[in-house]
Amino acid sequence: MTTQRTVSFPTQELLDAVGELPANLKPVIWDLESDPDSPLEDIDIAIFPYMADPEFLKNVRRAENVSVVQTQTTGYDGMVDMIGDRAKINTASGVHAAATAEIALGLALASLRGFPTSVRDQDQGQWNPMRWPGLADRTVGLVGVGGIGEEIRKRLDPFEVNLLRFGSTARTDEHGEVYSTEQLADFAGQIEVLILIVPLNDSTHHLVDAELMAKLPDGATIVNVARGPVVDTDALVAEVSSGRLNVASDVFDPEPLPSDHPLWKCPNALITPHNGGNTQAFFPRMVKLLKRQLQAWSQGQDGENLVHRP
Repeated sequence: MTTQRTVSFPTQELLDAVGELPANLKPVIWDLESDPDSPLEDIDIAIFPYMADPEFLKNVRRAENVSVVQTQTTGYDGMVDMIGDRAKINTASGVHAAATAEIALGLALASLRGFPTSVRDQDQGQWNPMRWPGLADRTVGLVGVGGIGEEIRKRLDPFEVNLLRFGSTARTDEHGEVYSTEQLADFAGQIEVLILIVPLNDSTHHLVDAELMAKLPDGATIVNVARGPVVDTDALVAEVSSGRLNVASDVFDPEPLPSDHPLWKCPNALITPHNGGNTQAFFPRMVKLLKRQLQAWSQGQDGENLVHRP
């Protein structure tokens, strides 16, 4: 006999889109802010809201019998500490890959072709032709070769760049050589565009620090679509405010970026508000993943993208 389990959905919209659940799974709406209709102790599986305030996500601790958490994000940094080491954690890896790759290339292209300057000139009605670096023939360092990193690699291919890839370990794959992130400093002097898409953990916290930035050539652009703390913010502000380096970033430390933060005033900083995976492609892809997850959970299986087991 299959075990009955209760699954919390953050919104009615998401539940409606998923449709009928397997017979042994019971749905309940819980956004982790207000109280659900069912007792908290009944909830076994909690689907987190997308990009919710971590202070609200901590409320999952109130549901003491939750044994599985499903995020709607790829990253899960800090989740174990927030939840407590008592639940399996499944992520939405793959759901955001195409959209995050899009914004990585969009940020790089916009910065390297001077779009922010053109927008400011448009506000002033000013015609201001300039020669910008462009992306073609640039040496690009892509740090992160997982699912999203591969999507970025594929999209970079037609732009005729000199691509250097860096992963957690040095190796060769079907696309060529992958250097270790420990070798990043050795190549930094060549890298004109540094694209970051690594998970945040102890080994990647401040991976791009003052020492590494100092090795980047004058005029290099840092594109961060990973997590804010992958880059040392103080060192970044120093390099960008001096005009030596440029930044085009979707993620920051702290986040949200305070309104008085110095990066806002740097003309060579392009700032987007953590919009990486937030496109119209997200919701239907998330629904498809959840339908597969629900079938797996109904059969006592772990499902896809299990990243933590207590």
